[in-house]
Amino acid sequence: MSDQTFYDKQGRPIAYTYNEHIYLFSGQPVAYFYNDSVYSFSGKHLGRYNNGWIRDNNGHCALFDQTASGGPAKPAKGARPAKGAKQAKPAKGAKSARPAKPASSVSWSSLSGSAFFLV
Repeated sequence: MSDQTFYDKQGRPIAYTYNEHIYLFSGQPVAYFYNDSVYSFSGKHLGRYNNGWIRDNNGHCALFDQTASGGPAKPAKGARPAKGAKQAKPAKGAKSARPAKPASSVSWSSLSGSAFFLV
């Protein structure tokens, strides 16, 4: 995956990718991609990435990148903050079972923003 910035439903830049890993702008590693899924480092399945959207496990849009198409109306994107020094990535835990793929929703998730990664 190329370098992407992910924004919340307010247009605030929340996270960015480095290879398959996702970091908050503070430099904290919070998740990684495995195929189209997003997993926390503890192994919890957080959601899926498709068409520029990270969707929660209910199919609602949590975050978007500059390639996002479809989904709810996207707000104006805020300026990207400076990236903090990348912290060491924790060991990856065993991946939890991937839930059935829900229908894609055109509504925003209640977990839009950094809360998405902290559940």
